[in-house]
Amino acid sequence: MVSPSISRRVSGVDAARGVALLGMMSTHIFALYVPGTADASWVAQVFSGRASALFAVVAGLGLALLTGGCKVHDHRAIGMDRRGIAARAAIIMVIGLMLGGLETNIAIILFHYGVLFLLALPFVSMRVSRLIWWAVGWTVLSPVAAYLLRPWILETVNPPSIGGNPLWQTLLEPATLLADITVTGYYPALQWLSYLLIGLVIGRLPLKDLRVQLGLVVSGLVLAVAAKLASGYLLGPLGGLAALLETPDGSRYPLEAMMSVSLTGVEQSDSWWWLAVSAPHSGSPLDLLHTSGTAALVIGLCLLATRKFESGLLPLSATGAMTLTLYTIHIWTMSVVDAQDPVPEPSLVYWGQVVVFIVLGILFQRINARGPLELVTSGASRAARSGLNG
Repeated sequence: MVSPSISRRVSGVDAARGVALLGMMSTHIFALYVPGTADASWVAQVFSGRASALFAVVAGLGLALLTGGCKVHDHRAIGMDRRGIAARAAIIMVIGLMLGGLETNIAIILFHYGVLFLLALPFVSMRVSRLIWWAVGWTVLSPVAAYLLRPWILETVNPPSIGGNPLWQTLLEPATLLADITVTGYYPALQWLSYLLIGLVIGRLPLKDLRVQLGLVVSGLVLAVAAKLASGYLLGPLGGLAALLETPDGSRYPLEAMMSVSLTGVEQSDSWWWLAVSAPHSGSPLDLLHTSGTAALVIGLCLLATRKFESGLLPLSATGAMTLTLYTIHIWTMSVVDAQDPVPEPSLVYWGQVVVFIVLGILFQRINARGPLELVTSGASRAARSGLNG
């Protein structure tokens, strides 16, 4: 399990990935509403929507690093890179399907993650100047496309959603699976591809440059704040929220309470004002812009914190270097925990996993090894890259 490539990892990027993993875990374990109230908990206010978006942005950043970083690989190498990424995506999707069979209420991201890798393949050869325009356009326009497609899908595809995590048997319902993965599911690839494109843009920058690191912090903060302010103005003084409360889903759900937690399950139709919200998992332009901003902010901060000392965020970077393995362990652990009666104290469940994951991450780093599932995916990737040449 020894890998010589570990020493070439960017510790700041790994640290950001570690933040994403631990943040997602917190939303799986802790209550997102204050018990007995409609108020968002601190976990929801900090991590809901933002942690998973960071996970996806760092995925795009990782694809950029795999394909040359700020210097895109040549045509021949890019072809090999694409084969390697496709193999990596296939393994991740298989792991996602296997985890989908566990009894858990967690929306498992891995199958969608693999699909997003495949959708990003045409973009990995683009120069950053062109990629920026694609990222901006996709972020702004994909929610509009989803808004227009959603009513047609709901009327045409039966059922329009798989209603849970992808399973092996859902492959036998290709129309439903395609609708769920792209538009109607928890992580709609149509909008979520925006995160990978933004991550690709970030990964094409000279990440060791202090100006780039500070630029990510400042631009990320400005973008995140501006998106929230714009949404607040559109929904408040301009009357957007009042209009949404009159829609079928707006009147059916406690919409104002959900705005700080998640709009998962809300159909978001019958009013263009849905595109003005910035609520977690709403998939609107302002949601994508806000969460992309917070992702850039975290990445910039992690790069700054590890600028002089690569081990400055060791607990996070060591954990982030093997997130596929640790995320899989987390999902399995939660399926066991959720089956307990009574369910253990959330704080013990969360911090127990955090400590174990940090210890495992540091141990694997110290012996210069990769996580088991990382080893499998990298091995499949190497085999696919060299397969047509050997």
